[in-house]
Amino acid sequence: MKEPVEMGLQKEKWLKQAEATSGTPVENKKTLSGLDSPPLATPDDAQQDYADKIGFPGSPPFTRGVYPTMYLGRPWTMRQYAGFASADETNARFKYLLDQGQSGLSVAFDLPTQTGYDSDDEEAEVEVGRLGVTVDSLQDMEKLFDGIPLDKISTSFTINATAAVILAMYIALGEKQGIAPEKLRGTVQNDILKEYVARGTYIFPPAPSMRLVTDIIEYCATGVPKFNTISISGYHMREAGCSAVNEVAFTLGNALAYVDSVLERGIAVDSFASRLSFFFATNNDLFEEIAKYRAARRIWANLMKDRYGATDPKSLLLRFHSQTSGSSVTAEQPLNNISRITIQALAAVLGGCQSLHTCSYDEAFTIPTEESARIALRTQQIIAYESGVTNTIDPLGGSYYVENLTDQMEARVLEKLDSIEQNGGMVKMIEQGSIQKEITSEAYEHEKKIENGNRVLVGHNKFRLENEHTNVELHKHDLKHVEKCKQGLKKLRESRDSERVAASLSSLGEAAAGKENLMPFFIDAVKSYATIGEITGTLKKVFGEFRDDTIL
Repeated sequence: MKEPVEMGLQKEKWLKQAEATSGTPVENKKTLSGLDSPPLATPDDAQQDYADKIGFPGSPPFTRGVYPTMYLGRPWTMRQYAGFASADETNARFKYLLDQGQSGLSVAFDLPTQTGYDSDDEEAEVEVGRLGVTVDSLQDMEKLFDGIPLDKISTSFTINATAAVILAMYIALGEKQGIAPEKLRGTVQNDILKEYVARGTYIFPPAPSMRLVTDIIEYCATGVPKFNTISISGYHMREAGCSAVNEVAFTLGNALAYVDSVLERGIAVDSFASRLSFFFATNNDLFEEIAKYRAARRIWANLMKDRYGATDPKSLLLRFHSQTSGSSVTAEQPLNNISRITIQALAAVLGGCQSLHTCSYDEAFTIPTEESARIALRTQQIIAYESGVTNTIDPLGGSYYVENLTDQMEARVLEKLDSIEQNGGMVKMIEQGSIQKEITSEAYEHEKKIENGNRVLVGHNKFRLENEHTNVELHKHDLKHVEKCKQGLKKLRESRDSERVAASLSSLGEAAAGKENLMPFFIDAVKSYATIGEITGTLKKVFGEFRDDTIL
Protein backbone atom coordinates (compact mmCIF):
# COMPACT_ATOMS: atom_id res chain seq x y z
CA MET A 1 0.00 0.00 0.00
CA LYS A 2 1.33 3.43 -0.89
CA GLU A 3 2.19 5.88 1.87
CA PRO A 4 -0.41 8.61 2.53
CA VAL A 5 1.87 11.40 1.29
CA GLU A 6 2.54 9.59 -1.99
CA MET A 7 -1.17 8.72 -2.32
CA GLY A 8 -2.05 12.37 -1.79
CA LEU A 9 0.31 13.49 -4.54
CA GLN A 10 -1.06 10.87 -6.92
CA LYS A 11 -4.61 11.97 -6.14
CA GLU A 12 -3.73 15.62 -6.79
CA LYS A 13 -2.17 14.64 -10.13
CA TRP A 14 -5.24 12.56 -11.05
CA LEU A 15 -7.61 15.45 -10.21
CA LYS A 16 -5.76 17.80 -12.56
CA GLN A 17 -5.80 15.21 -15.34
CA ALA A 18 -9.50 14.49 -14.80
CA GLU A 19 -10.36 18.17 -15.02
CA ALA A 20 -8.28 18.63 -18.16
CA THR A 21 -9.76 15.55 -19.85
CA SER A 22 -13.40 16.18 -18.97
CA GLY A 23 -13.49 19.95 -18.93
CA THR A 24 -15.47 19.67 -15.69
CA PRO A 25 -14.17 21.11 -12.40
CA VAL A 26 -13.46 18.24 -10.00
CA GLU A 27 -13.97 19.85 -6.61
CA ASN A 28 -15.42 19.15 -3.20
CA LYS A 29 -19.16 19.43 -2.91
CA LYS A 30 -21.12 19.62 0.35
CA THR A 31 -23.51 17.24 2.05
CA LEU A 32 -26.88 18.49 3.27
CA SER A 33 -25.25 19.42 6.60
CA GLY A 34 -22.22 21.07 5.04
CA LEU A 35 -19.67 18.29 5.39
CA ASP A 36 -16.99 18.18 2.69
CA SER A 37 -17.81 15.59 0.04
CA PRO A 38 -14.58 14.68 -1.77
CA PRO A 39 -15.15 13.91 -5.47
CA LEU A 40 -13.00 10.82 -5.12
CA ALA A 41 -12.11 9.30 -1.75
CA THR A 42 -8.79 7.49 -1.37
CA PRO A 43 -6.97 5.93 1.61
CA ASP A 44 -5.54 9.30 2.63
CA ASP A 45 -9.12 10.53 3.16
CA ALA A 46 -9.71 7.85 5.79
CA GLN A 47 -6.48 7.52 7.74
CA GLN A 48 -7.29 5.89 11.04
CA ASP A 49 -6.44 3.06 13.38
CA TYR A 50 -8.84 0.21 12.61
CA ALA A 51 -9.20 -1.11 16.17
CA ASP A 52 -9.60 2.34 17.72
CA LYS A 53 -11.92 3.91 15.16
CA ILE A 54 -13.73 1.14 13.32
CA GLY A 55 -13.36 -2.22 15.07
CA PHE A 56 -15.74 -5.15 14.77
CA PRO A 57 -19.54 -5.14 15.01
CA GLY A 58 -20.73 -5.67 18.56
CA SER A 59 -17.39 -4.47 19.98
CA PRO A 60 -16.23 -1.02 21.12
CA PRO A 61 -16.41 1.58 19.72
CA PHE A 62 -19.44 0.02 17.92
CA THR A 63 -18.89 2.05 14.75
CA ARG A 64 -19.87 -0.99 12.69
CA GLY A 65 -23.00 -1.84 14.71
CA VAL A 66 -24.18 -2.61 18.22
CA TYR A 67 -24.63 -6.37 17.72
CA PRO A 68 -22.06 -8.86 16.41
CA THR A 69 -24.11 -10.32 13.55
CA MET A 70 -26.60 -7.46 13.04
CA TYR A 71 -29.13 -8.55 10.38
CA LEU A 72 -27.62 -11.96 9.56
CA GLY A 73 -29.90 -13.61 12.12
CA ARG A 74 -32.98 -11.49 11.60
CA PRO A 75 -33.71 -8.04 10.19
CA TRP A 76 -34.49 -4.93 12.16
CA THR A 77 -37.88 -4.54 13.84
CA MET A 78 -40.30 -3.22 11.25
CA ARG A 79 -42.73 -0.72 12.72
CA GLN A 80 -45.42 1.39 11.11
CA TYR A 81 -46.47 4.37 13.20
CA ALA A 82 -50.26 4.01 13.48
CA GLY A 83 -53.08 5.61 15.40
CA PHE A 84 -56.25 7.47 14.48
CA ALA A 85 -59.72 8.15 15.81
CA SER A 86 -60.97 5.51 18.24
CA ALA A 87 -59.07 2.75 19.99
CA ASP A 88 -61.28 0.21 18.17
CA GLU A 89 -60.31 1.56 14.72
CA THR A 90 -56.62 1.68 15.59
CA ASN A 91 -56.82 -1.84 16.99
CA ALA A 92 -58.10 -3.00 13.60
CA ARG A 93 -55.19 -1.22 11.85
CA PHE A 94 -52.72 -2.85 14.28
CA LYS A 95 -54.06 -6.30 13.52
CA TYR A 96 -53.94 -5.59 9.79
CA LEU A 97 -50.29 -4.49 9.97
CA LEU A 98 -49.34 -7.51 12.08
CA ASP A 99 -51.04 -9.76 9.53
CA GLN A 100 -49.00 -8.05 6.79
CA GLY A 101 -45.73 -8.96 8.51
CA GLN A 102 -45.06 -6.00 10.79
CA SER A 103 -42.97 -7.12 13.76
CA GLY A 104 -43.64 -4.35 16.28
CA LEU A 105 -46.34 -1.80 17.06
CA SER A 106 -45.80 1.94 17.21
CA VAL A 107 -48.65 4.01 18.66
CA ALA A 108 -49.52 7.53 17.50
CA PHE A 109 -51.64 9.49 19.98
CA ASP A 110 -53.83 12.48 19.22
CA LEU A 111 -52.80 15.89 20.53
CA PRO A 112 -55.24 15.97 23.47
CA THR A 113 -53.83 12.70 24.78
CA GLN A 114 -50.28 14.00 24.34
CA THR A 115 -51.03 17.21 26.21
CA GLY A 116 -53.19 15.78 28.97
CA TYR A 117 -56.73 16.76 27.95
CA ASP A 118 -59.78 14.52 28.02
CA SER A 119 -61.69 14.35 24.77
CA ASP A 120 -64.71 16.12 26.28
CA ASP A 121 -62.61 19.18 27.16
CA GLU A 122 -63.71 22.17 25.06
CA GLU A 123 -60.07 23.18 24.45
CA ALA A 124 -59.30 19.78 22.92
CA GLU A 125 -62.38 19.12 20.81
CA VAL A 126 -61.01 20.19 17.42
CA GLU A 127 -58.03 17.78 17.64
CA VAL A 128 -59.68 14.69 19.15
CA GLY A 129 -58.71 11.61 17.13
CA ARG A 130 -57.49 13.68 14.19
CA LEU A 131 -53.74 12.87 14.07
CA GLY A 132 -53.60 9.90 16.40
CA VAL A 133 -55.66 7.64 18.60
CA THR A 134 -57.68 9.00 21.52
CA VAL A 135 -56.80 7.48 24.90
CA ASP A 136 -58.77 8.99 27.77
CA SER A 137 -58.46 6.13 30.25
CA LEU A 138 -57.40 2.53 30.83
CA GLN A 139 -60.66 1.55 29.14
CA ASP A 140 -59.36 2.92 25.83
CA MET A 141 -56.04 1.12 26.31
CA GLU A 142 -57.97 -2.13 26.80
CA LYS A 143 -59.73 -1.58 23.46
CA LEU A 144 -56.52 -0.52 21.74
CA PHE A 145 -54.82 -3.85 22.46
CA ASP A 146 -57.86 -6.10 22.46
CA GLY A 147 -56.85 -9.52 21.15
CA ILE A 148 -53.16 -8.56 21.05
CA PRO A 149 -51.11 -10.41 23.73
CA LEU A 150 -48.62 -7.97 25.19
CA ASP A 151 -46.02 -10.65 25.91
CA LYS A 152 -45.78 -11.49 22.19
CA ILE A 153 -45.05 -8.03 20.78
CA SER A 154 -42.87 -4.99 21.33
CA THR A 155 -44.79 -1.72 21.54
CA SER A 156 -43.41 1.77 21.03
CA PHE A 157 -45.28 4.77 22.46
CA THR A 158 -44.66 8.20 20.96
CA ILE A 159 -45.62 10.11 24.08
CA ASN A 160 -43.75 12.55 26.28
CA ALA A 161 -45.51 14.92 28.67
CA THR A 162 -48.02 12.21 29.62
CA ALA A 163 -45.58 9.31 29.13
CA ALA A 164 -45.82 8.18 32.75
CA VAL A 165 -49.62 7.92 32.55
CA ILE A 166 -49.59 5.95 29.28
CA LEU A 167 -46.89 3.60 30.56
CA ALA A 168 -48.89 3.10 33.75
CA MET A 169 -51.92 2.13 31.62
CA TYR A 170 -49.81 -0.37 29.66
CA ILE A 171 -48.49 -1.93 32.87
CA ALA A 172 -52.03 -2.12 34.28
CA LEU A 173 -53.29 -3.64 31.03
CA GLY A 174 -50.54 -6.24 31.13
CA GLU A 175 -51.61 -7.25 34.62
CA LYS A 176 -55.22 -7.57 33.41
CA GLN A 177 -53.94 -9.92 30.68
CA GLY A 178 -52.03 -11.88 33.32
CA ILE A 179 -48.66 -10.61 32.10
CA ALA A 180 -46.16 -9.47 34.72
CA PRO A 181 -44.42 -6.10 34.14
CA GLU A 182 -41.11 -7.98 33.91
CA LYS A 183 -42.28 -9.51 30.61
CA LEU A 184 -43.43 -6.33 28.89
CA ARG A 185 -41.25 -5.15 25.98
CA GLY A 186 -41.23 -1.87 24.18
CA THR A 187 -40.20 1.77 24.29
CA VAL A 188 -41.75 4.87 25.76
CA GLN A 189 -40.43 8.04 24.13
CA ASN A 190 -40.42 10.04 27.38
CA ASP A 191 -38.08 12.72 25.95
CA ILE A 192 -39.44 16.01 27.23
CA LEU A 193 -36.48 18.28 26.48
CA LYS A 194 -36.95 18.14 22.72
CA GLU A 195 -40.60 19.12 23.21
CA TYR A 196 -39.49 22.56 24.38
CA VAL A 197 -37.49 23.12 21.19
CA ALA A 198 -39.19 21.18 18.41
CA ARG A 199 -42.72 19.86 19.03
CA GLY A 200 -44.43 21.82 21.78
CA THR A 201 -46.39 19.02 23.47
CA TYR A 202 -45.15 19.96 26.92
CA ILE A 203 -47.38 20.58 29.93
CA PHE A 204 -45.24 21.34 32.96
CA PRO A 205 -42.10 23.46 33.43
CA PRO A 206 -38.73 21.80 32.73
CA ALA A 207 -37.82 20.88 36.32
CA PRO A 208 -40.93 18.80 37.21
CA SER A 209 -40.93 17.42 33.67
CA MET A 210 -37.38 16.16 34.18
CA ARG A 211 -38.55 14.60 37.44
CA LEU A 212 -41.22 12.60 35.62
CA VAL A 213 -38.70 11.41 33.02
CA THR A 214 -36.34 10.31 35.77
CA ASP A 215 -39.14 8.61 37.72
CA ILE A 216 -39.85 6.38 34.72
CA ILE A 217 -36.18 5.48 34.23
CA GLU A 218 -35.72 4.72 37.93
CA TYR A 219 -38.93 2.71 38.28
CA CYS A 220 -38.43 0.59 35.17
CA ALA A 221 -34.80 -0.23 35.96
CA THR A 222 -36.11 -2.88 38.35
CA GLY A 223 -39.89 -2.95 37.82
CA VAL A 224 -40.12 -3.21 34.00
CA PRO A 225 -36.57 -4.24 33.06
CA LYS A 226 -37.21 -5.14 29.40
CA PHE A 227 -38.73 -1.76 28.56
CA ASN A 228 -36.66 0.98 26.95
CA THR A 229 -37.38 3.78 29.39
CA ILE A 230 -36.65 6.67 27.07
CA SER A 231 -36.18 7.23 23.35
CA ILE A 232 -33.97 10.28 23.17
CA SER A 233 -35.16 11.88 20.00
CA GLY A 234 -33.29 13.85 17.41
CA TYR A 235 -36.04 13.13 14.90
CA HIS A 236 -38.24 16.07 15.79
CA MET A 237 -35.37 18.55 15.93
CA ARG A 238 -34.24 17.39 12.49
CA GLU A 239 -37.79 17.66 11.16
CA ALA A 240 -37.98 21.16 12.63
CA GLY A 241 -35.04 22.14 10.45
CA CYS A 242 -31.68 21.44 12.08
CA SER A 243 -28.78 19.76 10.29
CA ALA A 244 -27.67 16.16 10.74
CA VAL A 245 -24.71 17.41 12.79
CA ASN A 246 -26.92 19.31 15.23
CA GLU A 247 -29.45 16.48 15.27
CA VAL A 248 -26.79 14.21 16.77
CA ALA A 249 -25.24 16.90 18.98
CA PHE A 250 -28.53 18.09 20.47
CA THR A 251 -29.76 14.52 20.95
CA LEU A 252 -26.61 13.42 22.76
CA GLY A 253 -26.65 16.68 24.74
CA ASN A 254 -30.16 15.85 25.94
CA ALA A 255 -29.06 12.29 26.69
CA LEU A 256 -26.27 13.56 28.93
CA ALA A 257 -28.79 15.72 30.81
CA TYR A 258 -31.01 12.69 31.44
CA VAL A 259 -28.09 10.53 32.58
CA ASP A 260 -26.95 13.27 34.97
CA SER A 261 -30.49 13.55 36.37
CA VAL A 262 -30.68 9.83 37.14
CA LEU A 263 -27.18 9.76 38.62
CA GLU A 264 -28.17 12.59 40.99
CA ARG A 265 -30.54 10.09 42.64
CA GLY A 266 -27.60 7.87 43.51
CA ILE A 267 -28.40 5.24 40.88
CA ALA A 268 -25.41 3.46 39.34
CA VAL A 269 -24.98 4.13 35.63
CA ASP A 270 -24.82 0.45 34.66
CA SER A 271 -28.18 -0.23 36.31
CA PHE A 272 -30.12 1.92 33.81
CA ALA A 273 -27.94 2.93 30.86
CA SER A 274 -28.62 -0.24 28.87
CA ARG A 275 -32.31 0.73 28.62
CA LEU A 276 -31.64 4.15 27.08
CA SER A 277 -32.55 4.20 23.39
CA PHE A 278 -32.45 6.79 20.63
CA PHE A 279 -34.64 7.97 17.77
CA PHE A 280 -33.30 9.71 14.67
CA ALA A 281 -34.61 11.02 11.36
CA THR A 282 -33.19 9.68 8.12
CA ASN A 283 -33.14 12.22 5.32
CA ASN A 284 -32.18 12.11 1.65
CA ASP A 285 -28.37 12.41 1.76
CA LEU A 286 -27.66 8.67 1.70
CA PHE A 287 -24.00 8.58 2.72
CA GLU A 288 -24.21 11.44 5.22
CA GLU A 289 -27.02 9.61 7.02
CA ILE A 290 -25.00 6.37 7.14
CA ALA A 291 -21.99 8.25 8.49
CA LYS A 292 -24.20 10.02 11.03
CA TYR A 293 -25.23 6.77 12.65
CA ARG A 294 -21.70 5.36 12.68
CA ALA A 295 -20.34 8.52 14.30
CA ALA A 296 -23.16 8.69 16.86
CA ARG A 297 -22.48 5.14 18.05
CA ARG A 298 -18.77 5.82 18.43
CA ILE A 299 -19.27 9.10 20.29
CA TRP A 300 -21.85 7.62 22.70
CA ALA A 301 -19.71 4.59 23.55
CA ASN A 302 -16.76 6.82 24.38
CA LEU A 303 -18.89 9.25 26.41
CA MET A 304 -20.40 6.49 28.52
CA LYS A 305 -17.02 4.87 29.14
CA ASP A 306 -14.86 7.95 29.67
CA ARG A 307 -17.30 10.42 31.22
CA TYR A 308 -19.44 8.11 33.34
CA GLY A 309 -17.19 5.11 33.88
CA ALA A 310 -19.72 2.60 32.57
CA THR A 311 -18.28 -0.92 32.56
CA ASP A 312 -21.22 -2.99 31.30
CA PRO A 313 -20.78 -3.26 27.51
CA LYS A 314 -24.58 -2.84 27.12
CA SER A 315 -24.31 0.60 28.72
CA LEU A 316 -22.14 1.73 25.81
CA LEU A 317 -24.62 0.81 23.09
CA LEU A 318 -26.42 3.50 21.13
CA ARG A 319 -29.45 1.49 20.01
CA PHE A 320 -31.73 3.51 17.79
CA HIS A 321 -35.03 3.58 15.97
CA SER A 322 -35.16 5.52 12.75
CA GLN A 323 -38.03 7.07 10.86
CA THR A 324 -37.84 8.34 7.33
CA SER A 325 -38.31 12.07 6.98
CA GLY A 326 -41.90 13.26 6.98
CA SER A 327 -40.77 16.79 6.16
CA SER A 328 -39.10 15.62 2.96
CA VAL A 329 -42.27 14.26 1.35
CA THR A 330 -43.97 16.58 -1.11
CA ALA A 331 -47.59 17.19 -2.00
CA GLU A 332 -46.55 17.65 -5.64
CA GLN A 333 -46.21 14.34 -7.51
CA PRO A 334 -46.75 12.37 -4.27
CA LEU A 335 -45.75 9.01 -5.76
CA ASN A 336 -42.20 10.40 -5.98
CA ASN A 337 -42.20 10.08 -2.20
CA ILE A 338 -41.98 6.29 -2.49
CA SER A 339 -38.53 6.69 -4.06
CA ARG A 340 -37.43 9.18 -1.39
CA ILE A 341 -38.63 6.91 1.40
CA THR A 342 -36.86 3.91 -0.14
CA ILE A 343 -33.52 5.75 -0.23
CA GLN A 344 -33.97 6.95 3.34
CA ALA A 345 -34.92 3.49 4.57
CA LEU A 346 -31.86 2.01 2.87
CA ALA A 347 -29.66 4.61 4.58
CA ALA A 348 -31.11 3.69 7.99
CA VAL A 349 -30.47 0.00 7.34
CA LEU A 350 -26.94 0.54 6.06
CA GLY A 351 -26.42 2.77 9.11
CA GLY A 352 -27.38 -0.10 11.43
CA CYS A 353 -30.81 0.79 12.87
CA GLN A 354 -32.52 -1.53 15.38
CA SER A 355 -36.02 -0.64 14.25
CA LEU A 356 -37.45 1.41 11.42
CA HIS A 357 -40.64 3.21 10.45
CA THR A 358 -41.13 4.17 6.83
CA CYS A 359 -43.40 7.14 6.14
CA SER A 360 -46.21 6.74 3.65
CA TYR A 361 -46.28 8.61 0.34
CA ASP A 362 -49.49 10.48 1.23
CA GLU A 363 -48.30 11.99 4.52
CA ALA A 364 -47.91 15.44 2.97
CA PHE A 365 -51.72 15.52 3.09
CA THR A 366 -52.91 13.54 6.12
CA ILE A 367 -52.36 10.31 8.04
CA PRO A 368 -51.83 7.21 5.86
CA THR A 369 -54.51 5.08 4.31
CA GLU A 370 -54.37 1.32 4.70
CA GLU A 371 -52.92 0.99 1.19
CA SER A 372 -50.18 3.61 1.61
CA ALA A 373 -49.19 2.13 4.99
CA ARG A 374 -48.91 -1.30 3.35
CA ILE A 375 -46.66 0.09 0.58
CA ALA A 376 -44.44 1.71 3.22
CA LEU A 377 -44.13 -1.61 5.05
CA ARG A 378 -43.45 -3.46 1.78
CA THR A 379 -40.58 -1.03 1.15
CA GLN A 380 -38.85 -2.31 4.27
CA GLN A 381 -39.58 -5.92 3.39
CA ILE A 382 -38.14 -5.53 -0.12
CA ILE A 383 -34.94 -4.06 1.34
CA ALA A 384 -34.75 -6.87 3.91
CA TYR A 385 -35.56 -9.84 1.69
CA GLU A 386 -34.69 -8.83 -1.88
CA SER A 387 -31.85 -6.29 -1.90
CA GLY A 388 -29.10 -8.47 -0.43
CA VAL A 389 -27.98 -5.84 2.10
CA THR A 390 -28.72 -8.23 4.98
CA ASN A 391 -26.27 -10.82 3.63
CA THR A 392 -23.26 -9.10 5.21
CA ILE A 393 -22.57 -7.04 8.32
CA ASP A 394 -21.86 -3.35 7.75
CA PRO A 395 -21.18 -3.54 3.99
CA LEU A 396 -19.83 0.04 3.89
CA GLY A 397 -17.27 -0.34 6.68
CA GLY A 398 -13.86 0.60 5.32
CA SER A 399 -15.29 2.70 2.50
CA TYR A 400 -12.86 5.60 2.12
CA TYR A 401 -15.75 7.96 1.52
CA VAL A 402 -17.99 6.76 4.34
CA GLU A 403 -15.13 6.66 6.87
CA ASN A 404 -14.15 10.18 5.84
CA LEU A 405 -17.70 11.45 6.38
CA THR A 406 -17.91 9.55 9.68
CA ASP A 407 -14.76 11.25 10.96
CA GLN A 408 -16.02 14.66 9.84
CA MET A 409 -19.36 14.05 11.50
CA GLU A 410 -17.72 12.92 14.74
CA ALA A 411 -15.44 15.98 14.86
CA ARG A 412 -18.28 18.42 14.21
CA VAL A 413 -20.58 16.80 16.79
CA LEU A 414 -17.87 16.74 19.47
CA GLU A 415 -17.14 20.39 18.79
CA LYS A 416 -20.82 21.20 19.24
CA LEU A 417 -21.08 19.15 22.44
CA ASP A 418 -18.11 21.08 23.87
CA SER A 419 -19.89 24.35 23.05
CA ILE A 420 -23.10 23.11 24.72
CA GLU A 421 -21.19 22.16 27.87
CA GLN A 422 -19.36 25.48 27.98
CA ASN A 423 -22.73 27.25 27.84
CA GLY A 424 -24.19 25.35 30.78
CA GLY A 425 -25.68 22.27 29.14
CA MET A 426 -28.84 21.58 27.17
CA VAL A 427 -31.36 22.37 29.90
CA LYS A 428 -29.93 25.83 30.48
CA MET A 429 -29.65 26.55 26.75
CA ILE A 430 -33.23 25.41 26.17
CA GLU A 431 -34.44 27.65 28.99
CA GLN A 432 -32.57 30.56 27.38
CA GLY A 433 -34.03 29.78 23.95
CA SER A 434 -30.59 29.27 22.37
CA ILE A 435 -31.31 25.86 20.89
CA GLN A 436 -34.67 27.00 19.53
CA LYS A 437 -33.05 29.95 17.79
CA GLU A 438 -30.36 27.80 16.19
CA ILE A 439 -32.89 25.28 14.85
CA THR A 440 -35.07 28.09 13.49
CA SER A 441 -32.07 29.67 11.79
CA GLU A 442 -31.06 26.39 10.14
CA ALA A 443 -34.64 25.76 9.04
CA TYR A 444 -34.78 29.20 7.42
CA GLU A 445 -31.54 28.62 5.52
CA HIS A 446 -32.77 25.20 4.36
CA GLU A 447 -36.04 26.60 3.02
CA LYS A 448 -34.23 29.50 1.37
CA LYS A 449 -32.06 27.04 -0.60
CA ILE A 450 -35.19 25.22 -1.78
CA GLU A 451 -36.88 28.46 -2.79
CA ASN A 452 -33.92 29.69 -4.83
CA GLY A 453 -33.33 26.27 -6.37
CA ASN A 454 -29.93 25.61 -4.81
CA ARG A 455 -31.39 22.50 -3.23
CA VAL A 456 -33.44 20.43 -5.65
CA LEU A 457 -36.71 18.75 -4.69
CA VAL A 458 -37.81 16.76 -7.71
CA GLY A 459 -41.36 17.64 -8.71
CA HIS A 460 -41.43 20.56 -6.26
CA ASN A 461 -38.91 23.12 -7.50
CA LYS A 462 -37.64 21.19 -10.53
CA PHE A 463 -39.16 18.80 -13.09
CA ARG A 464 -42.66 20.05 -12.37
CA LEU A 465 -45.61 19.05 -14.54
CA GLU A 466 -47.84 21.47 -16.37
CA ASN A 467 -51.45 21.53 -15.17
CA GLU A 468 -50.43 19.31 -12.31
CA HIS A 469 -53.19 17.85 -10.16
CA THR A 470 -53.13 15.34 -7.35
CA ASN A 471 -55.38 12.32 -7.50
CA VAL A 472 -54.62 10.42 -4.30
CA GLU A 473 -57.21 8.71 -2.14
CA LEU A 474 -56.82 10.16 1.36
CA HIS A 475 -57.79 9.05 4.83
CA LYS A 476 -61.04 10.68 5.95
CA HIS A 477 -61.50 11.80 9.55
CA ASP A 478 -64.78 10.73 11.18
CA LEU A 479 -66.40 13.92 12.43
CA LYS A 480 -68.69 11.86 14.70
CA HIS A 481 -65.69 10.61 16.68
CA VAL A 482 -65.72 13.46 19.22
CA GLU A 483 -69.31 12.81 20.22
CA LYS A 484 -68.60 9.08 20.59
CA CYS A 485 -65.70 9.90 22.92
CA LYS A 486 -67.83 12.25 25.00
CA GLN A 487 -70.50 9.62 25.42
CA GLY A 488 -67.88 7.02 26.33
CA LEU A 489 -66.42 9.26 29.02
CA LYS A 490 -69.87 10.00 30.41
CA LYS A 491 -70.60 6.27 30.78
CA LEU A 492 -67.19 5.64 32.32
CA ARG A 493 -67.66 8.32 34.98
CA GLU A 494 -71.10 6.96 35.83
CA SER A 495 -69.92 3.35 36.19
CA ARG A 496 -66.55 3.66 37.97
CA ASP A 497 -65.97 3.89 41.73
CA SER A 498 -65.80 7.67 42.16
CA GLU A 499 -64.51 7.44 45.74
CA ARG A 500 -61.60 5.27 44.64
CA VAL A 501 -60.80 7.70 41.82
CA ALA A 502 -60.81 10.65 44.22
CA ALA A 503 -58.59 8.82 46.70
CA SER A 504 -56.04 7.83 44.05
CA LEU A 505 -55.87 11.38 42.69
CA SER A 506 -55.47 12.80 46.17
CA SER A 507 -52.59 10.41 46.89
CA LEU A 508 -50.97 11.36 43.59
CA GLY A 509 -51.19 15.07 44.41
CA GLU A 510 -49.64 14.58 47.84
CA ALA A 511 -46.80 12.50 46.40
CA ALA A 512 -46.17 15.07 43.67
CA ALA A 513 -45.73 17.73 46.34
CA GLY A 514 -43.02 15.55 47.89
CA LYS A 515 -40.11 13.66 46.40
CA GLU A 516 -41.44 10.12 45.98
CA ASN A 517 -41.27 8.28 42.68
CA LEU A 518 -44.69 8.88 41.12
CA MET A 519 -44.98 5.76 38.96
CA PRO A 520 -46.78 3.63 41.62
CA PHE A 521 -49.28 6.47 42.08
CA PHE A 522 -49.91 6.72 38.35
CA ILE A 523 -50.51 2.98 38.17
CA ASP A 524 -52.98 3.15 41.07
CA ALA A 525 -54.80 6.09 39.48
CA VAL A 526 -55.22 4.48 36.06
CA LYS A 527 -56.42 1.24 37.66
CA SER A 528 -59.22 3.26 39.25
CA TYR A 529 -60.07 4.48 35.72
CA ALA A 530 -59.07 8.06 36.44
CA THR A 531 -58.78 9.84 33.10
CA ILE A 532 -55.68 11.36 31.60
CA GLY A 533 -57.20 14.83 32.01
CA GLU A 534 -57.96 14.25 35.69
CA ILE A 535 -54.45 12.95 36.37
CA THR A 536 -52.81 15.82 34.50
CA GLY A 537 -55.08 18.34 36.20
CA THR A 538 -53.96 17.00 39.59
CA LEU A 539 -50.31 17.53 38.65
CA LYS A 540 -50.94 21.02 37.26
CA LYS A 541 -52.07 22.12 40.70
CA VAL A 542 -48.67 21.12 42.08
CA PHE A 543 -46.27 21.70 39.18
CA GLY A 544 -47.96 24.55 37.33
CA GLU A 545 -47.93 24.88 33.54
CA PHE A 546 -45.19 25.94 31.14
CA ARG A 547 -45.74 28.89 28.83
CA ASP A 548 -43.13 29.49 26.15
CA ASP A 549 -42.31 33.19 25.89
CA THR A 550 -39.20 32.67 23.77
CA ILE A 551 -38.92 35.25 20.98
CA LEU A 552 -37.14 33.77 17.99
